[in-house]
Amino acid sequence: MERIIGVDPGSRITGYGVIDADRGQLHFIACGVVKTTTNYPFSYRLNEIFEGINEVVQVHGPVVAAVEDVFLATNPRSALKLGHARGAAVVAATQNGLAVFDYSPRAVKQAVVGYGQADKKQVQHMVRVLLGLSGTPSTDAADALAVAICHANQFPL
Repeated sequence: MERIIGVDPGSRITGYGVIDADRGQLHFIACGVVKTTTNYPFSYRLNEIFEGINEVVQVHGPVVAAVEDVFLATNPRSALKLGHARGAAVVAATQNGLAVFDYSPRAVKQAVVGYGQADKKQVQHMVRVLLGLSGTPSTDAADALAVAICHANQFPL
């Protein structure tokens, strides 16, 4: 069995999802978001992301992290901020000894929905179905769970 944390980085909201993968079976452990304080300086918000992901890793004990890659945003400043947020999450994972695997948004959608251009509602629905959840996670948490599922599909145990 392998415990995986999936991370959907964002400078305002970073989603996380923790699953267990065991011989093709997926089991939900936890999901949620790390919300940053938007009126604080950006450097402080990066620390909030680091601390939030660090806490999730320490509480749930994943052995590997799957993180969504930065997509090409139309606004270079937005892409840069997203890259910084992603970096804060990656450092939190590596500081806890986790190997980090990167997945493009297209690969994640392909793995979970079967279509690389799927919208957020489709991802939410399939995450709910694949993990047998009674409720629908927020879009950021569902995206993070989808990243974890993508990793589980890439490296089945």
